[in-house]
Amino acid sequence: MVTNPVPIVLSGMRSTGKIHLGNYFGALKNWVELQSSYRCFYFAADWHALTSDYADPSRIAENTLEMVADWIGAGLDPERSVIFVQSMVPEHAELHLLLSMITPLGWLERVPTYKEQIRELANKDLETYGFLGYPVLQTVDIIIYRGDFVPVGEDQASHLEISREIVRRFNGLYGPLFPEPQALFTPTPKVPGIDGRKMSKSYGNAINLADPPEVIRAKCMEMFTDPQRLRRTDPGRPEVCNLYEFHRLMSTAEVQERVARECRAAEIGCVQDKRLLAEILIAALEPMRRRREAVMADRDTLMDILVEGSRKARERAAETMEQVRAALSLDYRRLTLSQKAVG
Repeated sequence: MVTNPVPIVLSGMRSTGKIHLGNYFGALKNWVELQSSYRCFYFAADWHALTSDYADPSRIAENTLEMVADWIGAGLDPERSVIFVQSMVPEHAELHLLLSMITPLGWLERVPTYKEQIRELANKDLETYGFLGYPVLQTVDIIIYRGDFVPVGEDQASHLEISREIVRRFNGLYGPLFPEPQALFTPTPKVPGIDGRKMSKSYGNAINLADPPEVIRAKCMEMFTDPQRLRRTDPGRPEVCNLYEFHRLMSTAEVQERVARECRAAEIGCVQDKRLLAEILIAALEPMRRRREAVMADRDTLMDILVEGSRKARERAAETMEQVRAALSLDYRRLTLSQKAVG
């Protein structure tokens, strides 16, 4: 195995459309910061989106563009990172097929998120090979670029373990081709939705980076607050208030301290606090939203970014696949050349 001169970071998101604050604080903010220290490959996982949305894939391509526009609006730089689309690098499919030959079914069935996702998405038929084999394709996404690190929160480290197991099995059978991907632990704060549950598109409780000011104000007014604070004069409990969780993420330390103090003393009401938070969110997100609008207004340039990024990604993936075919004795071109040399 050759060591990468600059460590490679690899990560992606399923092509499900606009980015919300949960996605931003859970991954995208860290991606932007990692660009200064690593060689970064970031991809739109449109094939992964098909594992649950195969019955109606009509929105996946548009969702990809919407999502990547958010990435660029938030600070991902095509000059510093390789930004690409999974399906535009067909080598992913070839390596996925080859790895599926050596991955035991039992490994896939015991992945913690497998049964959990089936329960959460009970309205969809997920009894498919593609859904069961999701971790194999996810492994390919990482190792086909011989990536060193995958940025994850500490609670997500176990998700990498099956990829490491598959790599160990491949290397044990065919030689040490792939490095075992390591977790690059990055801060991933909990981001609640406006209803107090985890922020999620499927729950309809998200604040998107692309939301205009009037939408942000409306969503803030819907936010759950301290359920025991029934009247304006009741003392509040910021430590259990959903609204205050957003202050922790978005407000300065000075504002957080002031809001907490005034809330406990009933000097600020929930409606007043919602209005304050809305203006803080608008001020923080407006630069991203404007950059995003500029990207979406020039779709030709956006497509050029994805085509060029996918070309760079495919160069790296093609190098890997040459080594994989040789390791599996499937490099017929090399075999033909060696026979000619002997002849």
